[in-house]
Amino acid sequence: MQNTAKPLPNADIAIIGAGPVGLLLAILLSKHGISVTVVERWPDIYDRPRAVTMDAEVARILATLGINVDEDPAFENHKELYYWKNADLLDLQIVDWESLAPSGWHVTYWFNQPELEARLIEMANDIPLITILRGWTVNDVTQDPDAVQLHMGNTAKSAEHQSLSARFLVGADGANSFVREHLGIGEVDKGYFFDWLILDMIPNEPYTTSPAQWQLCDPKRPTTIVPGGPGRRRWEFMLLPDEDREEIATPEAAWRLLEPWGLTPQNAKLERSAVYKFQAKWAETWVQDRCMIAGDAAHLMPPFAGEGMCAGLRDAVALSWRLAGILDGSLPQDVLQSYESERMEHAKHYIQFSQDLGEIICITDPDKAAERDARMIADLDARDHQPITGDLVKLGAGAWCEESAGAGELSPQGFVRFDESEDRFDQAVGQSWLLLAINQSAAEILTPTQSEIFAQLNGRVLSVGDSDCDVQTLDDSYTNWMQNVDGNFAIIRPDFYVAATAKTPEGVRACFDQIITKLALT
Repeated sequence: MQNTAKPLPNADIAIIGAGPVGLLLAILLSKHGISVTVVERWPDIYDRPRAVTMDAEVARILATLGINVDEDPAFENHKELYYWKNADLLDLQIVDWESLAPSGWHVTYWFNQPELEARLIEMANDIPLITILRGWTVNDVTQDPDAVQLHMGNTAKSAEHQSLSARFLVGADGANSFVREHLGIGEVDKGYFFDWLILDMIPNEPYTTSPAQWQLCDPKRPTTIVPGGPGRRRWEFMLLPDEDREEIATPEAAWRLLEPWGLTPQNAKLERSAVYKFQAKWAETWVQDRCMIAGDAAHLMPPFAGEGMCAGLRDAVALSWRLAGILDGSLPQDVLQSYESERMEHAKHYIQFSQDLGEIICITDPDKAAERDARMIADLDARDHQPITGDLVKLGAGAWCEESAGAGELSPQGFVRFDESEDRFDQAVGQSWLLLAINQSAAEILTPTQSEIFAQLNGRVLSVGDSDCDVQTLDDSYTNWMQNVDGNFAIIRPDFYVAATAKTPEGVRACFDQIITKLALT
């Protein structure tokens, strides 16, 4: 007989998927007093490594949760360059992974995903506003103008069913997303398929290699050699056309591939051996009325840029301030359209970038590899082997002023003093809508009407500069930034992205009027 239990208590937001994206979103929403129910079909955390690298922006996001990746033993940064080498171990490309990024954190960090998920779950379990339902599979979703209804079954007890009502639903349920499929959302598939064997290793003793992180572009076997988080190492081997996926994933095959690297069953543990098909695709629509998707449900990319999980966590931050604004009445529901337009184009950039890197790495034809090597070595020689740095990727069109220098990009961050606290700006001042007057007066920048709207957005107007300013700078980050954009003022969003920069108060007002329109505020 079918279980007819009463519906679960309503939540403001329902999230399907308790991976890093869903958990981060739940925690961020709870900071706004929003109740969240997270539904996860697996009863326990998947304990095998997956993502192992993250960028400075994710470090910045985690810092808002109190996780300082520069000091936390669960993360590591090698402060080294990232090298691409050919079969003769000659440098083909050098990437700067040792410097601080403009946003105040190092370019690249390494970690173990199950440990990060466990940390986020521990945080979520300590927050009364968050309920995590494990072992439940959502099998139907309906929505009306006011709410979304989820109907789900217990994965261990087929006769047990429950329902849940929420104001909005977020599908952070991975590449095989139920939410995406149920809503009938199609995907744009770039037709990019390469099989790679992923080997995650735990050496018995500290394993060091120089460089610590590098790419072997050998047509006989393209290989990635990187850390896997503290105490771990990862090797990724491209499958060759005549190799069998199942055979090469066996422990025997793994140890044969690792033998040249000095790892054996006697000095290391094989934590995971799995073949992955690297793909490049994105969902055509990310928002459908009161339902939306994020993370792998919305986009998949090859791992060559290390941006897959990072892109998903950006989705969570972008959704969090929009959903919070909708629920507190400061933003209309139409603002979700800018989530889709901004994040889709940003993710597409990294999908294409990752695919471009893969096209270079995955060459197995000796003649084409020789042409690549000659071209890249010549380019490297021409710039005296100076490392390249990452670019500042702009959001797609949305809630920012496109003609404003630096807008749509992640904002820089320096060290400051504020209210007797000395720290990075985010930790000292906090995150919200911010209007910063750099080495300028912060008085009477916006019109009275604009000031009222900014206050409704919980915005703050602050002067940043010397000892007479609200926020005292401890380095040249903000002065240098304003010189680069030829401005004196900046409007920063709660997700750290620049909404506008301007040279004069009049310029700020003109930009803010555009932002009001793009936030669908009337």
